[in-house]
Amino acid sequence: MGIKTLRMKFYQSMFCLLIMPFLSQLCSGCMAHLPQGKISGPKTYFRKTDIRTNGIRRNYLVHVPKDYNPEKPYPVVVVIHGAFSNAKEFEKQTGFSALADREGFIVLYPNGIGILGIMQHWNAGFCCGKAAKENIDDIGFLEKAINDVSAHLNVDRTRTYIVGFSNGGMLAYRFAAEKSYMVAAVAAVAATIGGKSSADSPELCIPDPVVPVPLIILHGSKDESIPYEGGSSTKHMSAAREYMSVADSVDFWIRHNGCQREPAQKNLYDENVLHEWWGKCRNNSAVELYSIKNCPHIWPDKYSMAAFDKKNALKGFDAAEIIWSFLKNYQRAVDAK
Repeated sequence: MGIKTLRMKFYQSMFCLLIMPFLSQLCSGCMAHLPQGKISGPKTYFRKTDIRTNGIRRNYLVHVPKDYNPEKPYPVVVVIHGAFSNAKEFEKQTGFSALADREGFIVLYPNGIGILGIMQHWNAGFCCGKAAKENIDDIGFLEKAINDVSAHLNVDRTRTYIVGFSNGGMLAYRFAAEKSYMVAAVAAVAATIGGKSSADSPELCIPDPVVPVPLIILHGSKDESIPYEGGSSTKHMSAAREYMSVADSVDFWIRHNGCQREPAQKNLYDENVLHEWWGKCRNNSAVELYSIKNCPHIWPDKYSMAAFDKKNALKGFDAAEIIWSFLKNYQRAVDAK
């Protein structure tokens, strides 16, 4: 391979890594801003709030479903992107907006803290990036963003759901613990409840939840960023950081939800997915786990899994569909707090 070809590949890589996310964030400014008056769907609106972090106004996207009726209360699903991503990219990646149009719910896509709209992270307490280093109050931001959406749209506050991927999944876990009285159910994809910044550092974990929270977890067995079995990442520069395992995360929630210890199990998709669930939990809560064989650190939908699923055994597997099928069964008691 010649020097010119290598140089071109380097420039292409830098463009994808640094410029494309920035351009994607700029496009948020081209989107329709959430109006004060009549709001209709299906449409995704941009909203710059009065919520400030280090002097910077925080923002989010909100998808209003087809045939939105302001006289009717709608569930709201908060969908939190992973590190180095943003709300717009994650809306496209997950397919939650199209699902919302079909099922009739509102989707809130918050944006994390980064530099010029790139390298965005969330403060999950034990991780990650600038957000954790500067102890950004992302729990407070999510709570205020939910309240902000509720001030503009007719939201059923007993049906607020949280979904997060990777670093966003870590924040979903943390929000479920610290604001458990606000949420009806939670989904965490390719995430963990805790870890430590190095082998010599103390292990940090999310706090105990105030009330039980129905929870669904999806995780790939070949995740190199947040390993299924726990330990350090073999993929990223932060290899010194160690994460708690999927088993640790599951055990944390079945204990605090008061579930039976032995799960029911079922093999799906030609034994490429193990579905486990723990029942008889307090407050009619539950814990479910989908372990996806050979799946790397990706949002597992019908498109992204094609790269490793050479035999097409996982055809039709869609994380958003599976998650919504779980979430929609739960409603928070009004007096949960």
